[in-house]
Amino acid sequence: MSSPIVLLHGLTFDRRHWRPLQRELAVLEPNRTVLALDLPGHGDARPRASYHLGEVAEVIHGQITAAGLAGPPTVVGHSVGAVIATIYAARYPTSAVVNLDQFLLPGTFGAVVRAAEPELRGPGWHAVWERMVAGMGIESLRGEARHLAETATDPQRDLLLGYWDELLRDKDAQLAADRAADLRAIGERGIGYRWVTGAQPPAPYVEWLTSALPTAVVTVLPGGHLPHLEHPAHLARLLYRNDDDS
Repeated sequence: MSSPIVLLHGLTFDRRHWRPLQRELAVLEPNRTVLALDLPGHGDARPRASYHLGEVAEVIHGQITAAGLAGPPTVVGHSVGAVIATIYAARYPTSAVVNLDQFLLPGTFGAVVRAAEPELRGPGWHAVWERMVAGMGIESLRGEARHLAETATDPQRDLLLGYWDELLRDKDAQLAADRAADLRAIGERGIGYRWVTGAQPPAPYVEWLTSALPTAVVTVLPGGHLPHLEHPAHLARLLYRNDDDS
């Protein structure tokens, strides 16, 4: 029996982003349970005083437990949702993780966010997010996908500062050590891990990823930062096969 699927969206978005993928999954496996959740502070989920990613993973675990899923889920996370999915799988029963277009090391993105911290904490914070959105490839989307990318979102300064708090506060070495520990825990528990990336990834990063988790599978799906909106049918087929080849 295929594992249930839990879907975790990216920062400022909400569970509506998964509608195209959910429809495609329903065609392939109409009886498979698919649970799309709002991250804390997003959509219908209540805000929190802290968005420490470990605490968010704990909240997600409570929602998954309450849903009474029939077995450990495949957790699919987009962007920051993929970091949370990785942390989740290191701590809680999980069948597999599918990471949609998210590096686990801060890299250039971390440097950009840290450089923008004064702006993020001031009245011009929204301009920082607009610059981020400009690099997501939304302009290449059409129809419902474009509509969801542009409307199923509610940027808030507290969310940006909260979900990026560890990125702003911790040094790269500490973040790398934390994520490597998560990956090793995933490997020790025999949990499948697939990273879906929109472009050919840098060799040093792949080396780091596979040194921490040798069984990690890298799938290149050319496009922008929103593969679940750009390629929902392809991703549905990938998830349909994931129980066999992850």
